[in-house]
Amino acid sequence: MKDRMSELVALLNRYAYEYYTSDAPSVSDSDYDQLYRELVQLEATYPQDILPDSPTHRVGGKVLEGFEKYQHQYPLYSLQDAFSRQELEDFDRRVRKDFPHLSYLCELKIDGLSISLTYENGVLVAGATRGDGSVGENITENLKRVKDIPLTLAETSNLTVRGECYMPRSSFEAVNRYRQEQGEAEFANPRNAAAGTLRQLDTGVVAQRNLATFLYQVASPSSEESQEGVLEHLTSLGFQVNDRYILAQSMDQVWDFIQEIEALRPQLPYDIDGIVIKVNDLAIQEELGFTVKAPKWAIAYKFPAEEKEAQLLSVDWTVGRTGVVTPTANLTPVQLAGTRVSRATLHNVDYIAEKDIRMQDTVIVYKAGDIIPAVLRVVESKRVSQEKLSIPKTCPSCQEELIHFEDEVALRCINPLCPAQIKEGLTHFASRDAMNITGLGPAVVEKLFAQNLVKDVAGIYRLTPDDLLQLEGFKEKSASKLYQAIQASKENSAERLLFGLGIRHVGSKASRILLEKFHDIEKLAQAKPEEIAAIDSLGLVIAESLATYFSQEGSKILLAELVEAGVNLAYLGEKVAEDALLSGKTLVLTGKLENLTRAQAKEKLQSLGANVASSVSKKTDIVIAGADAGSKLSKAQELGLEIRDEAWLESL
Repeated sequence: MKDRMSELVALLNRYAYEYYTSDAPSVSDSDYDQLYRELVQLEATYPQDILPDSPTHRVGGKVLEGFEKYQHQYPLYSLQDAFSRQELEDFDRRVRKDFPHLSYLCELKIDGLSISLTYENGVLVAGATRGDGSVGENITENLKRVKDIPLTLAETSNLTVRGECYMPRSSFEAVNRYRQEQGEAEFANPRNAAAGTLRQLDTGVVAQRNLATFLYQVASPSSEESQEGVLEHLTSLGFQVNDRYILAQSMDQVWDFIQEIEALRPQLPYDIDGIVIKVNDLAIQEELGFTVKAPKWAIAYKFPAEEKEAQLLSVDWTVGRTGVVTPTANLTPVQLAGTRVSRATLHNVDYIAEKDIRMQDTVIVYKAGDIIPAVLRVVESKRVSQEKLSIPKTCPSCQEELIHFEDEVALRCINPLCPAQIKEGLTHFASRDAMNITGLGPAVVEKLFAQNLVKDVAGIYRLTPDDLLQLEGFKEKSASKLYQAIQASKENSAERLLFGLGIRHVGSKASRILLEKFHDIEKLAQAKPEEIAAIDSLGLVIAESLATYFSQEGSKILLAELVEAGVNLAYLGEKVAEDALLSGKTLVLTGKLENLTRAQAKEKLQSLGANVASSVSKKTDIVIAGADAGSKLSKAQELGLEIRDEAWLESL
């Protein structure tokens, strides 16, 4: 029976490949269904022999507890955006400075959710979201329900691939039609629908919604020499690859392709929001390398935002966590970039004055970055009233006087007890990049505040399960889960806490840099501004902001309360001694390692003080080469660099 199950799995996976990838099925639907039913019956009788690549995994039915964090072995980078031909020309000039004879591969920028798929011996073992590029969510079970993702590959490879998971327009219309019939809120657009589907805990829902994918990158070491070769290799392995791409020798050819696709955009069966332009030669990509956030060898041209006319009906003013009071326009509804828009940001009071926006004006509305609706300008020829917008003088939350500082464009409430600021601050404190308290979102914060259970972030740690049971909609299980999430956050490394405190100008990256230097928040609080300003990439603005914050009596009390509650104030990241074995050295890993994953090797090297780079250059000190090392090894040999193997790394 085990042999028959293996035979059926192999047959059904081949037939699925022929159907979804080759578009050339060799058996009828009824023949496929008959074999499938036979496999289902055998798996029910012999569950211990179910194979990991069985096509029955495509069917839903499993309800997940939640999603675990997934550490990407190879980081996912964002792309630099361009919005004009001039920005593309500037990019072209930069890369051609050292490589005048390169070509570009131009691909459609699919409007979906970035995913990473990892295969071992040709079998899908992990699928994850992009997350922050380093850590995503493990959504393997849901991705197994996306029918065009192969559970097994055409060859027994170990590799990690990247791409976009999207909802075709036909699926989007069907899903919204069903939701409308059920009296449920419709999805705003296909991208939201795809993202919401992949985060479903019921795999049956995922299986029903007919998501699809386009793959475009092999993240693990590859023997291919070009991006075009990568796409051909992905196709040969059984992945879906978007075939609307061109190889361009000049920016004129790139621009012609952009205009062609922009005209074709409404007719495509899926949503796109631009064109990705990549240097085709992978060796040149390695040489160009990366910035902190993006590759230097690629750029994403974003199509111009769609613009619509709407009438300004009124303006709401809301208070953010830093006290900035922001105006939002209420508009006559318009359909914009696939969603119904009735509200749009007016940015700030200086923007209102500069654009001379008045009551009942007809305004042009667009989506900034295809996401946030914003007012672009007034259609003066359609003005019907000379009444200027009323600018508030007092805070809409606490009624304290608002301040308009000379060096700022925004109105600001400086009352530290302002309820709106406290609520926004609590939400920020619990957010993913700060203390990451799952379940403590804006709606729950609002309920806690309404019940007078929390007045500041320290109050979060005084909550008991009984307190949480007072909240509307909370039962024992939900109260217990939130309480456990709060307790778990006490153990976070202190850079999360520092960012969560919401100190002006101190973002998540600055928080990590500060804690790497001072090791705990109490020491940081005692640091002199000049000590902080001397740290690379920080400066006087952040130093003065920290000094102001930590000098306030309320901040001192808050830190004391957090310590009393058992919240960790120390940095838990690795500290590398200045005399570490590889301190100051730049190393590059290439090829396949036998006993370590790439992430483990990188972590070990960094613990020894090394800077681990992604590309080989004259600045590289040592290249560690594993099996099947490719162009990086060749480049290192050309440059006469020191080359070591995995055994050398282990000997350290």
